[in-house]
Amino acid sequence: MSGPRALLALALALLGACAASVTQRFPPGSTRATVMQGMGAPTGEHLLPDGGRRLEYAGGAFGRQTHMVDFDPAGRLLRWQQVRDEAHFNAIQAGMRADEVLSRIGRPSTTWAIPRQRQIVWSYRYETHFCQWFMVGMGHDDRVIDTSYGPDPLCDRDDFRDRFRGR
Repeated sequence: MSGPRALLALALALLGACAASVTQRFPPGSTRATVMQGMGAPTGEHLLPDGGRRLEYAGGAFGRQTHMVDFDPAGRLLRWQQVRDEAHFNAIQAGMRADEVLSRIGRPSTTWAIPRQRQIVWSYRYETHFCQWFMVGMGHDDRVIDTSYGPDPLCDRDDFRDRFRGR
């Protein structure tokens, strides 16, 4: 591997190392202020049912991870989890409100409209051996219509085949 692919692989490895070290830097009980000082401003913030807060740290349009950091009502760290995976995606059900989806799996990598079906599709990239992403169809009433997995348009067909030929 050389050139841009090597740089991309290095960047992904470094991001994975950063995510692993975050949980070691901020043990349960750490304050919200300490986490925010170390991680910076979150990309989202969500109210939890018990009065606590969930901070969202999304990886951006090309990121494959989103970390949710949960705090109790007193502002103490309870848990840290990476939510861009099939277990979290499969919990998204038709009828859920948009804010529920955002609180569970964070902001999408990208959105696009299907005018004929009157829905907006939220698409999420994630770590997978396959060239796919997760999609949530949102109605104009901000409720989930359906969900599915499909091919990620960023995957080049030749690159996809090369994965299985060992290149």
